[in-house]
Amino acid sequence: MFKNGHFSTVFIALIRKIDNFEQKREKLELADGDFLDLDWSFSKTPTHKVVILLHGLEGNAQRAYIKGSAKLFNTHGYDVCAVNFRSCSGETNRLFRSYHSGATEDLEAVVHHILETKKYAEIFIKGFSMGGNLALKYLGERTKMPKEIKAAIAISVPCSLHSSLKQLLMPENVLYANRFRKHLVEKLWIKHALFPDKIFANDIKNVKTLKDFDDIYTSRAHGFKDALDYYNQSSCLQFLPNITIPVLIINAQNDSFLGSECYPQTEAEQNKNLYLELPKYGGHVGFNGADNVSYTEKRALEFCSEVV
Repeated sequence: MFKNGHFSTVFIALIRKIDNFEQKREKLELADGDFLDLDWSFSKTPTHKVVILLHGLEGNAQRAYIKGSAKLFNTHGYDVCAVNFRSCSGETNRLFRSYHSGATEDLEAVVHHILETKKYAEIFIKGFSMGGNLALKYLGERTKMPKEIKAAIAISVPCSLHSSLKQLLMPENVLYANRFRKHLVEKLWIKHALFPDKIFANDIKNVKTLKDFDDIYTSRAHGFKDALDYYNQSSCLQFLPNITIPVLIINAQNDSFLGSECYPQTEAEQNKNLYLELPKYGGHVGFNGADNVSYTEKRALEFCSEVV
C-alpha cells in the first residue's frame, strides 16, 4: 500500500485498470419518472447473494474501484449490482433534480427492485465516499429494514459532509476540488439548456467552489434551504447510532478529503454493530494492494463472509 495519501488517491482514480471484466446494463424506471442505470456482473456459479455497489461524487459504475470490487465479489460467488446515480451513467437524467449524498430513496428503489426478482436471499451494500455516506444514512434512518439486507461496508466515508467540504476547500486539495467543480458545472449547463426557467446562466457562472454548487443547485433542486442545511440533513453521522446490522467503516488516517468529524470513533464504541477501521495509509478510496486487488476489496469480502 502506498504511504503517500495523494498518490493512493490519484492512482485509484486515474491509473488503475481492471481487465477481463464485463457488465450488463439494466435501466430501472423510478416512480417519479426518472431512471437509474444499473450495471450488473455475475458469479460464474449459481448464487443467492448480491452486492449493491455505490460510487462516489461524479463517479460511475465503470470506475476502477467499482469494477475491482465487483470482480472480486463475482469470483467468490456474489452477483453485483453497480448503481449509476442519476446523470452519472453517461445519459442525462430526465428531471431537474439529480443525485446527492442523502438521496436514499434511490437506494431504496434499487433494493426493492432486487427483492422483486425473488432471486436473492442475502443482500450486501458497499459504498465508496459519497456512496458510503448514502448507504449508512439509508441503514440508520429507517426503523424497518428488509431481512435480506445482511451487512454493509463503507469506504472513505465523509460522515460529516460539512467537515469534508472544509477539507476539500483546503489548498492541498485544490486540484481535486477544481476537478469536481468542473464536472458538476458542465452538468449544470446541460440542466440550464433543459430547464432554463429553473437554473440561470449567471447562477452557473457564480459557482466558484463546491459549496457554491450546493447553494445554487443541490439545495434548490432537492428541497434544502441552502448548502449547510443540505450537509446537516444528509450527513450519515447522526444516523450511525440507529444502525442495527453489521457495518464496516474503513477511513484512512491520511485521507485528505476527511475532516476530524468524519472519523466516528465515539459512535462505533457505543454501537456494537459498527466496526470502524482507521488504517494509517490508504488516501481517499485508495488502499492499493498486490495483484491489483485493494485492501478494502479483500476486507469487504472477508466481512461479508464473517457476518452471515
